[in-house]
Amino acid sequence: MPMPTLQHDALRATAARRLFFQSSGVALGTAALALLDRGAAAAAVDRVHPPLPGLPHHPARAKAVIYIHTNGGPSQIDLWDHKPKLQEFFDKDLPPSVRGEQRLSTMTSGQARFPVAPSKFAFTRAGRCGRWVNQELLPHTAGIVDDVALVKTIHTNAINHDPACTFVMTGSEIPGKASLGSWLAYGLGSDNDDLPAFVVFTPLPDINPSQALFTRMWSSGFLPTRYSGVALRGSGDPVLYLPNPDGVTGADRRTMLDGLGQLNERGYRRFRDPEIQTRIAQYEMAFRMQASVPELTDLTDETETTLALYGDDARKPGSFTHSLLLARRLVERGVRAVQILHRGWDQHGNLPNDLKAQCLDTDQATAALVKDLKQRGMLDETLVVWGGEFGRTVYSQGTLTKDTYGRDHHPRNYCMWLAGGGSRGGVSFGETDDFSYNIVENPVHINDFNATILHLLGIDHERFTYRFQGLDQRLTGVEPQRVVHEILA
Repeated sequence: MPMPTLQHDALRATAARRLFFQSSGVALGTAALALLDRGAAAAAVDRVHPPLPGLPHHPARAKAVIYIHTNGGPSQIDLWDHKPKLQEFFDKDLPPSVRGEQRLSTMTSGQARFPVAPSKFAFTRAGRCGRWVNQELLPHTAGIVDDVALVKTIHTNAINHDPACTFVMTGSEIPGKASLGSWLAYGLGSDNDDLPAFVVFTPLPDINPSQALFTRMWSSGFLPTRYSGVALRGSGDPVLYLPNPDGVTGADRRTMLDGLGQLNERGYRRFRDPEIQTRIAQYEMAFRMQASVPELTDLTDETETTLALYGDDARKPGSFTHSLLLARRLVERGVRAVQILHRGWDQHGNLPNDLKAQCLDTDQATAALVKDLKQRGMLDETLVVWGGEFGRTVYSQGTLTKDTYGRDHHPRNYCMWLAGGGSRGGVSFGETDDFSYNIVENPVHINDFNATILHLLGIDHERFTYRFQGLDQRLTGVEPQRVVHEILA
C-alpha cells in the first residue's frame, strides 16, 4: 500500500474543510449572529428583508434610490453639454487631433467624412445656479436644476448597447454579475415586508419601443435570486399569476403555502441549497403582494394637484409617467430600490425629431418626481439618478443638414445627474473639450459614479463584497475607484 504523500494529505484536508462548511454553515452563521448586538439581531430576524450584519457602514444620507435609466444613450450635446463654438464648425470635418485613436462603432467607422453637427436646439441658463440646459427639450427639468448635481464627464469602457448597459448596471461588461438594485437589496434589505426590496418598470415609449432591454440589468447575477428585481407590468395584472384562481380562497392559499414550506424546509435541511430558501421566501412574498400590490396601484388617494403635476399619463398604466408616480409610492412605503428603464434613446438618424419625442415623454414626469419628493419631505432621503449607458458623437452619422442629423455611440464622455439623497444640488462637475468629445477636467468613470451612489446609501464600496468563483466580487470592480465627494452636500 503506497505511503500517503503531502499532496494526498492536502486533498484530504480540503475535502474535510468542504464537508465541515457544508454541514455546519448554518450553525456557524447562527453563532456569528449571536455575537452581534442581540437587540439589532432580533429586529433583523423579524424583517422579511433584513440588512446584512454591519450595514450600513456609515450613516446613510439616502434611504432609497429611484434610478431612471434612459436606455440607448441620450445625446449630451443636445441636452446638457453646451458647446456654442460648434456653430462655427457646421459640416466641417472633426479634426483628427480631436478624434484621436478612438475605437469607432461599425456604424460609422466606414464613413468617408466625420462632419461636425452642432445642436439644432438653443441652450439657455436656468435656476439660481445658472445651469446651461436645453430648455426647448427639457423645459420642466430646467425648473429643478438647483436640485440637480450634474456630472458632465462620465465615461465607460463599452461602445455597444448590450455590454454598455451591463456595465453601467453591474460594473462589468461580462454577464453574470449582480445589478446595482440587487446589491442594495442584498446589503440593505428593505423596510417594507409586503413588497419586494427591488422593483423594476420597463415602460414602452412611442419612439423605438422594440429596442432591446436585458434582464441582466436588474438580475441578481451571482447573488441569490431572491435579490433580483421584480418587474411590475404596465398592462393587465401588475404581476402575472399573483391573484388566486377562481375557487381558491386566501385561506386555501395559506394552507397550501404552509405545506409547501414544510416540504421545502425538509429539502433544504437535506441538500443545503440556498435557492430552496429563495423559493420559500418568494412564495411568501407573492402571498403578501396579493394585498400590497393592488393597494400600491390604486391611485384614488392621490390628489388632483399631484396627478396634474406629473401630467396626463399619470393614470395610464404602462406609461413612463405612471411608472414614476408608482416609484414614489414604492419608496414612500419603504422599498429600497426602484428602477425605471425607458428605451428608445438610440438616435443614429433623425435625432432632432426623435429626441424631442423622448423628452416630451419623460421631461415633465422626471421633474415632477423630484418636486413631489421635495414637497413631501422625502427628497433628502431619496436619491434620484438619471442617465444612460453612453453619450453620442459630435459628428453626424449619415447625411447632415441644418434640420436633421444622427449621432453614433460615444463612450468617452456623457452626462448623468443625481438629485436629493445627500447630493449637492446646483453643481456641475467635470468639463469636456469644445467638441464634447474628450474630457479635459475631472473624469468620472461609471464605477466612480456607482461608488458615489453606494456611499450616499451608507455603503463603503471597497468593503461591500460577495465571494464568488474564488474572488471577492464588488459592484465597482477590482480597479481603484473613488467617491465623487465634489457633488455631495
